[in-house]
This record gives sequence, structure tokens and C-alpha cells, in this order.
Amino acid sequence: MSDPQAIAIPAVQVPKHPAWPLLSGEEKADLKGRIKRLLAEQDAVLVAHYYTDGDLQELAEETGGHVADSLEMARFGSESPASTLVVCGVRFMGETAKILNPEKRVLMPDLAATCSLDEGCPADLFGAFCDQHPDHVVVVYANTSAAVKARSDWVVTSSIALPVVEHLHAQGQMILWAPDKHLGHYVERVTGAAMLLWPGACVVHEEFKGFALDRVRRLHPDAAVLVHPESPDDVVDQADVVGSTTQLIKAVLEMPNREFIVATDEGIFWKMHQLAPDKKLIAAPTAGVGATSET
Repeated sequence: MSDPQAIAIPAVQVPKHPAWPLLSGEEKADLKGRIKRLLAEQDAVLVAHYYTDGDLQELAEETGGHVADSLEMARFGSESPASTLVVCGVRFMGETAKILNPEKRVLMPDLAATCSLDEGCPADLFGAFCDQHPDHVVVVYANTSAAVKARSDWVVTSSIALPVVEHLHAQGQMILWAPDKHLGHYVERVTGAAMLLWPGACVVHEEFKGFALDRVRRLHPDAAVLVHPESPDDVVDQADVVGSTTQLIKAVLEMPNREFIVATDEGIFWKMHQLAPDKKLIAAPTAGVGATSET
């Protein structure tokens, strides 16, 4: 079991996207009104991830909640006086919110909403793999279960993975990385650290294809390419900016380009459009119908 590629990680079953009913403007306003009343009655605040549906992001902001990445969602919960957090995201985000807010009630609209990186790194298999390599420092990405985080020495987000690994590499530490092999390989290439990589991948970002992105770039030669580092190497290699969700949003705001080709979950477009309505956003091509979380 010392070879990561020999690990038989569970096949991730991507559920069919639910068919939400089409609501009229009046019906949508009535539903939002009911949700707002329930939030007030339950002393609750709504936090939503950038990848969720735009209506949920809008509702979070309208009700005094917050739209952010998974760590900032949890941090907002710590700063909010509300006694209940309603986390619109996948299961590990709810767990992260609870870790940072143990005294608060944390609710999720759907506990079945999950992440392929989390599902592909079961705590029992990962723990056994770590036991095979006791001389390695264990660094895990935030997109993991609380049980996997508890087995690690370091927990990182995509925005701090590079400096943490650079620090450990400078100390001469041997590093075991999980769960995303693409992000891990990107970190290896930038830092020069040779890490033992758990063979997981994000089902959304793995859909991006380098050859198809090259064609889109030729059609939009003035567009900046923004890529999340969970993407494959041949996509990352074409990026003008590689970064976390927050860093990609910042790039749209600060870069002078008028067009952006974006290789991450299309849910992020809502916040990008909100903050930079004059910019044109182009979804990076995939092997399927598009890149979106099934949550």
C-alpha cells in the first residue's frame, strides 16, 4: 500500500442534478420571504459558497449573510452573533463551520451534497496509508472530511498551500499530500518539493481539457485565462492566473483585460458579474456540458 497509484479509492457517484421547478417572479419572492422569516425566527444566518446557485448567493447577502470560500464562510460564522449557521455548500464546508463554531448549531440544506475530493479520501484508507509512511509530514487540503483533517499535521487552503509546503520543504521534511493530485502536482512544480500524492481528483475541474482551452484562447486572444489549481496540468499551463476562488475573483476586478476565460465551477460567475459587470466571462471548455458542482 506504499504506492499511491495502487490505492483503490472509492468510485465517486455523481448524482443527477435535481430538476428544480421554474418559479414565477411572484413565487420566487414568496419563497424568499418565507426563508427570510425562518432565518429570523431561528436566529440564523445564511452562508453560501461561490459555487452555489446565484439565487442562494443573492439570498445570503440580502439577509445579512455572506458569500465566500469555505474557510471564510466558517470565519464569518465565528464573527456573526447568530446562534445558528445555515451552510449552503458541500458537507465538508458544514464540518469546517462546526469546527470553528463548536458552540453554534450548524445546519445544511442537504447533507447528501458532497465533494468528490472528500468522497475519494475515506478516513480509514487514508489513515492506513499515512501509517505506511510515518516519516512523512501529512498535509491535507481543506476539501476533506473532519476525520481526515484530524489525521493530518497541516490543513491548507489552495491560497496557502504554496507557502506552507515551501516552509516544510525548506526544513527538509518529507511530505504526504492529499487529496487532490492535480493541486498537489501544481504545488510540487512551483515549490520543487517532491511529495507523496494521494490519487484523488475533483470531478468538476478534471473535466477541463487543455486542447479545447487552446482553441478557445485562439478565438479570444485578448482574454486572460483564470484557472483553479485543481485542474489538470495542460490547463494550468495555459493560465495567466492560477489561484483560489477568491484569488480568481480578485483577478477579474484588478486585471485590465475585458474578457476572461474561467476554468472553475461556473457558480463563481455570479460574484464575478456582481463585482465586475462590465467584464465578459467565458466558461472554459470541458468534456461534458459544463463545469458545475452537482450540489
